[in-house]
Amino acid sequence: METIRRTRGLVTGAVLAVVGGLLLFASAVPRLPGNVMSLVETFLPWLGLAVPVGLIVAVVRRSAVAAVASLLVAAVWVGVFRAPLPLSASASPETYDMTVVQHNVSDENTSPSRVGRILLAPDPDVIALQELTASSLPAFRIVLGPTHPHHATVGTVGLWSKYPLTDVARVDIKPREVGDGWDRGLRAVVRGPHGEVATYVAHLPSVRVRPAEGYATGWRDESAGRLGRALAADGSPTVLVLGDLNGTADDRGLAPVMRQVRGSRGEFAFSWPAGVPLARIDHVLARGAEVTATWTLPDTGSDHLPVAARVRF
Repeated sequence: METIRRTRGLVTGAVLAVVGGLLLFASAVPRLPGNVMSLVETFLPWLGLAVPVGLIVAVVRRSAVAAVASLLVAAVWVGVFRAPLPLSASASPETYDMTVVQHNVSDENTSPSRVGRILLAPDPDVIALQELTASSLPAFRIVLGPTHPHHATVGTVGLWSKYPLTDVARVDIKPREVGDGWDRGLRAVVRGPHGEVATYVAHLPSVRVRPAEGYATGWRDESAGRLGRALAADGSPTVLVLGDLNGTADDRGLAPVMRQVRGSRGEFAFSWPAGVPLARIDHVLARGAEVTATWTLPDTGSDHLPVAARVRF
């Protein structure tokens, strides 16, 4: 009987040990068939749900092993994320120099004027948009123009700014297999009160879960590689990257980008899907500056929530 008591919860403890290992060392796990690790990394914070499950098992089975393992995983989770509960975070009171808004507005959105009002609420200095269409672009120009008179668009992405924009250029992030006319990257220099900021707006290809391929990220990963090389070649002292990157900061597919720029990990600010946000795939990232806070704005009717951030130079 004593042996049975000691072995209660061993299976739960082993599962929790795997969860703790993934939280700490997911990036060290080699690429597996179906690109499963990229999918795990996308939803990495949600592995913390193993903790309450483990504690329930510990109580039901009266297992010290499961209880200790649960508490250890909880400590690992807090150490990795140091973040609040997965709710929209409010802006930090820290000192900052610029407020930025990033949003995939959805090419099916029927109310650009309402979207614009929501995006303007935090009084941003710069606004980056993706999935602009020929029909929605004039409406965005009307609603954003009075406060952000400087703007540039390339294909379906756009940038609006309170400050002058110079050196506007297309950034080639198109995967090789995608046909002509696919333009989802731009670079412009924002000439603000704190100096010039090379600002990229990007929309990487979507990812899908398919029976034959698993987690299909090939186009997204190729596009991320192209964006990463463009950032590496950019000698500007201050760089911002604003975009729907269709992956989280932990997703290994975005490593070429994340090696060049950093975001804020102080908040989850999950942006997708808008109805039940599970992951932050919309990003404000910087080099030569610090993103001090990130939070989400109200639902605009898109399948993404807008993401706002504060930047300190």
